[in-house]
Amino acid sequence: MDADVVVVGAGPVGLLLAAELELAGAQALVVERLAEPSREPRARGVGPLAAEALQRRGLGARLDAFHPRGRADRARDHGSEKGHFGWIHKIDQEMQDEPHRTGVLIAQPDLERVLAEHLDRLGGKALRAHQVTALEEDGDGVTVVCGAPGGELRLRAAYVVGCDGGRSTVRKLAGFPFPGTGPLMTARRADADVLCPAGLPPVGRTPTGTLFHAPGAVGTFDFEEAEVDPRSPVTTRELEASLCRVAGTEVTVTALRGATRFTDQARLVPSYRLGRVLLAGDAAHVHSPNGGQGLTLGLLDAANLGWKLAAAVDGRPGLLDSYTAERRPAAEAVLHNTRAQSALMRPGPHTDALRDIVAELMDLPDVNRYFGRMLNGLGTRYPLPEAGPDAHPAVGTHCPDLVLTAPRTGGADRAAGASLYALTERGGSVLVHTDGAGLPPTAVEREGTDRESPDRESAVTVVRVGAIGGGELSAVLLRPDGVVAWAAAAGAPADPAGLDRALRTWCAPV
Repeated sequence: MDADVVVVGAGPVGLLLAAELELAGAQALVVERLAEPSREPRARGVGPLAAEALQRRGLGARLDAFHPRGRADRARDHGSEKGHFGWIHKIDQEMQDEPHRTGVLIAQPDLERVLAEHLDRLGGKALRAHQVTALEEDGDGVTVVCGAPGGELRLRAAYVVGCDGGRSTVRKLAGFPFPGTGPLMTARRADADVLCPAGLPPVGRTPTGTLFHAPGAVGTFDFEEAEVDPRSPVTTRELEASLCRVAGTEVTVTALRGATRFTDQARLVPSYRLGRVLLAGDAAHVHSPNGGQGLTLGLLDAANLGWKLAAAVDGRPGLLDSYTAERRPAAEAVLHNTRAQSALMRPGPHTDALRDIVAELMDLPDVNRYFGRMLNGLGTRYPLPEAGPDAHPAVGTHCPDLVLTAPRTGGADRAAGASLYALTERGGSVLVHTDGAGLPPTAVEREGTDRESPDRESAVTVVRVGAIGGGELSAVLLRPDGVVAWAAAAGAPADPAGLDRALRTWCAPV
């Protein structure tokens, strides 16, 4: 084997997946068709769940350094700092159920650089200018055939994951169906200078589409069909034509530094896995960019898959069955709401009336929170099969960072971190408990487990603390992707059998 897993695509999803595999003890090799990272102005940030996934790996400070600039750029381009649904900018962060859980605004090229450095520190490798041309699967692994600068290269791995975007070569070669709906509109965004003698209309919806512009940047959501090869770069002439249609006035592009094009077609594979080939990110699902949900969706695919695939490499493939079961419903929800946003943006008096009603409803606090949860994904809860009907409500959700108070007594206990996420930077599962949790001996015996051991991909770090967060919990078990596998409420009877089931399902045999 040249690697345990070949990851095709060196975008944010592929880089994070490779890093998660390396953290979990599996050797990943990234292959990328581009010789250099793309500088296209694509996604401008990630939502709270993806931001937390990166914070759990110690990348929070790196991301936060980009946030002020990203926040200013978004407010400039959108004309508002509030979130939007179909470009109705009324989603108020202060109204949300958990206002402290926020995303990070960082341009995709900057995020790729942060993740590439993260992977490099973990010892991961990437091969650029390598175009996948064939996949050959057998009972023991997959051979990936690449066109490379030195000629054809054949790479052998136990598994292959396509993280190579909406036009995924891996998806096509492996034969994944990709059903869905075609586009209603085309979105274009460019770093460009424009000349408009009559002046551009204000940012927002126009009678023929949606327009945004600022010094050095322009963009359109264009509902008129145009004969354009979707694989071709955006040209000055194409951008001018779209700006003229949407703005309703003559526009000349005087300088075009970079541009990208998306449609709102919505497609989703029925399963994220066929044999030893898996998909993540846009390779598995495409949809409108509205709401900025695509990059978050893909990064959470990577966080969910990495440790499970490493377990499969280690001879425990059963966890892979949960990958599609957990992540596909999340993608379905995003496709559903982005289709609704496209419908709300179509030109015409009927849509105008519908937008007026939706905008009025969004002034109601409960409705505002509803739209906020829809777009930030914080309401996501995986149906963990081993959790019984009496499981804690947090089970299956992504856990926020929690302040941990050190225990009052000394002894051999590992010192508590200042936060829960401080215990997650090296991957693995984490069980945090207070003395009142009543953990079974089999769990307590693992106190202080060292994830530097040979089986670190399955280790559980057990830490005794004085208090967890605001004191609502007496114990919590986190999977490597930050999902709560088991929890106990403070003052309530413990459920040691539930903890035992969770440990046996998601962690190494205990």
